[in-house]
Amino acid sequence: MLFNLCKSSEGVFSSAYRMQLFAAVSVTIITFCNGIAIGWFAPMLAKLQSPTNSPVDFVATVEQGSWIGSLLCVGGLMGNLLFGVLMDAIGRKACIYLLAVPHILSWILIYVAPSIEYLYAARFASGMTGGGNWVVVPIFIGEIADPIIRGRLTSLFTLTLNAGMLVGYIFSSYVPYHIIPMAVILLPVLYLVIALYFPETPSYLLRCEKEEEAEKSLKFYLNNKTSTKLELEQFNIKYAELKSAVKQQRAESDAVTLRDFFTKRSLRAFCIANAVVFINISTGSFALLNYMSTIFVAVKTEIHPDTNTVMIGGVQILGAYIAMIVVDRFGRKVLLLVSTASTGIFLAAFGTYAFLVEETNVDLTAYSSWLPLVLMALIILTANVGLIPVAAVIIVEILPTKIRAKGVSFCVALMSIFAFTMLKLFPPCMEAFGLATTIWACAAFAALGLIYIAIFVPETKGKSMDEDVDK
Repeated sequence: MLFNLCKSSEGVFSSAYRMQLFAAVSVTIITFCNGIAIGWFAPMLAKLQSPTNSPVDFVATVEQGSWIGSLLCVGGLMGNLLFGVLMDAIGRKACIYLLAVPHILSWILIYVAPSIEYLYAARFASGMTGGGNWVVVPIFIGEIADPIIRGRLTSLFTLTLNAGMLVGYIFSSYVPYHIIPMAVILLPVLYLVIALYFPETPSYLLRCEKEEEAEKSLKFYLNNKTSTKLELEQFNIKYAELKSAVKQQRAESDAVTLRDFFTKRSLRAFCIANAVVFINISTGSFALLNYMSTIFVAVKTEIHPDTNTVMIGGVQILGAYIAMIVVDRFGRKVLLLVSTASTGIFLAAFGTYAFLVEETNVDLTAYSSWLPLVLMALIILTANVGLIPVAAVIIVEILPTKIRAKGVSFCVALMSIFAFTMLKLFPPCMEAFGLATTIWACAAFAALGLIYIAIFVPETKGKSMDEDVDK
């Protein structure tokens, strides 16, 4: 962790933070790429399932489509576990390079794809990058960023992911199938070239007892040339503070035992964290984003389904931006309650509209050009303002310090399992029970989640990450 070097200049664009900003923007290129891979699927699925307009030499069934969607999460689970181990074994910088490998492979497989199995493999590989991305990039940014700008630099992760999804929606909707891989594959190559310029994090180098390299790394990220005696003294103070912090973290990590995971506080924190993760996934926002175009086809909207999907991508970015503004101004619990309640209400409304389309003869011509889009936009907006981003914050803040690193990794892995299950079941449920019933089920989970949050989830805003939030 880096400490504030220059109190008088707190802007993220100030010279003191220039290299931190450069490194953070550089590593989130792979996050942007991951967003493109996620967004690519929603409009493309409808094309892959079209007997007349499939861009490849095969047509995907509903069952195959569900596997294409859900294997992303299986890869995500593997990526989370693999990179969680590799980060400490080979370093943050090496993992940053490795993130690009399965992503590049996925686009090559998509380009050549003579059969459905190639798309399965492509989505699995893409998921590995995504799972690793959720582990490596936030930790890398956290270790090189000054506390004053750490929140803003970390927020780049969500913004670039959502921006990438929007680009993925656009490309998949309007760019020919085989052109997309050729265009997108240039980004991870650029990412690899830029990543050559910045060093390993000073924290990791100190853990490896490479003090000389750690000192050079710290100077790089602080943009500190130590050209004067005062600057040298300031740097030495910060370097000593960093060494002390790393030494303490190492001692705490070494002291972790299995018993630490089964204390009353740890078990309660795990239950709450994983319940919030389950509520996040079960309310269906991630599934809706993946099957967006298919859903808009089902409700017979007059606007082209792919156009609707692109507009929803823009709403998602707006939601992430609003979340950045409000997450530290209001309580975590308040945002979770408001977001979950709002998402549930709009899910119920969208399910009702789908029911009228599927099961009645009600003339909805006057509403079909705008109402489905508005309701879906409100679902995604309210989920992105609170439920999605705050769930990630709660996981970090509620787990005890001693088990936080391993605990967060476990929760993210479990989230991948929940997401896989949701993506795998969503298409068969739409086919077997209808879209309306499937959406209403998501609304029911939101209602149950609202009750759970109101009763069991504590407020963590303003509390030290070392403090027992139950007190």
